[in-house]
Amino acid sequence: MSFKILHQIQLYAWNAVCPLVAKLKRFYEFSLRLENALRSLLEALTSPPYAPMQHLEREQALAKQFAEILHFTLSFDELKMTNPAIQNDFSYYRRTISRNRLNNQQLEAENEVNNEMANRMSLFYAEATPMLKTLSNATTKFVSENKTLPIEDTTDCLSTMACVCRVMLETPEYRCRFTNTDTMLFCMRVMVGVIILYDHVHPVGAFAKTSKIDMKGCIKVLKEQPSNSVEGLLNALRYTTRHLNDDSTSKQIRALLQ
Repeated sequence: MSFKILHQIQLYAWNAVCPLVAKLKRFYEFSLRLENALRSLLEALTSPPYAPMQHLEREQALAKQFAEILHFTLSFDELKMTNPAIQNDFSYYRRTISRNRLNNQQLEAENEVNNEMANRMSLFYAEATPMLKTLSNATTKFVSENKTLPIEDTTDCLSTMACVCRVMLETPEYRCRFTNTDTMLFCMRVMVGVIILYDHVHPVGAFAKTSKIDMKGCIKVLKEQPSNSVEGLLNALRYTTRHLNDDSTSKQIRALLQ
């Protein structure tokens, strides 16, 4: 293959991958905005003097925004896990800008995603569930930075939301009000999202007997749905929680997630 043809192929690949990398950058920057938004919402939903249930009743619009963030997060990560091309394309982009830097060349696209930004994005997309990882870290950071706020205020907020979602999903009286499957999926994603956040910040996690989340009930309600719609959510519980494999997790719960 001649050098000219090889150069044309490389240029074609570069021009194809640059818009995709620009889109990946926008999602990465959006994750930073979500991180700040989540911490603000947690502050509003856990601040004294109200109990978590009172907060959720008084600030329903904020609770809905929290739920929307979790819904988007789980949706994004499910798509990311089923699209390995994302990391392949980004790896090609990084190799190209590294090669250009060695040859003292700079392409116009590097002005948008330079080497430093590419490194940060690479760490983000290397995670199996990058958005969820961002929210988990943000929740953990919120708890550690607010030492005067009892950790129970945060975990009770999360467990209450998980309970509300589970009850809506398992109670025929409530479930029959769902006009489409999207609403069911919304509830399931929010439920799984708050379980994972709870498991990251609670000292013994969501799977222990002392947990305020009915994990058996939550897993059963997921497994009652068509497997193609919940497999990603079950995998999130299997692989992105911290305490599933702890000794305190019952054999029944482990068996349910096998």
